[in-house]
Amino acid sequence: MPKITGIGGTFFRAKDPQALATWYETHLGVGEVANNGQWMQEAGPSVFSPFKQDTDYFGRPEQMFMLNFRVDDLKGFLAKLESEGIKPVKEFEHYDGIGAFVRIEDPEGNPIELWQAE
Repeated sequence: MPKITGIGGTFFRAKDPQALATWYETHLGVGEVANNGQWMQEAGPSVFSPFKQDTDYFGRPEQMFMLNFRVDDLKGFLAKLESEGIKPVKEFEHYDGIGAFVRIEDPEGNPIELWQAE
């Protein structure tokens, strides 16, 4: 039976798409600007979860999405980002059986959750 095998892409509007794509590649290693934004991901869990429309989990009420990226060493990755001047907007949280999270924002204020799964 045919099935979906994974997320094929994430697409969203930006004030300056080229600058934002470069920021994601430079600081998060996501996408390759020279390769139309493609990058090869490592296999692992992905969560697909709609939230209630009035959730405050994403931050601003008008925020319609939040990116979540898996990392292999959350504390190490956060130290790298902080050395590049990127500070968390929501501090380190840990949930038994799920993993650890830190929230940052991209230069246009989009929330990005970094997740080290257990």
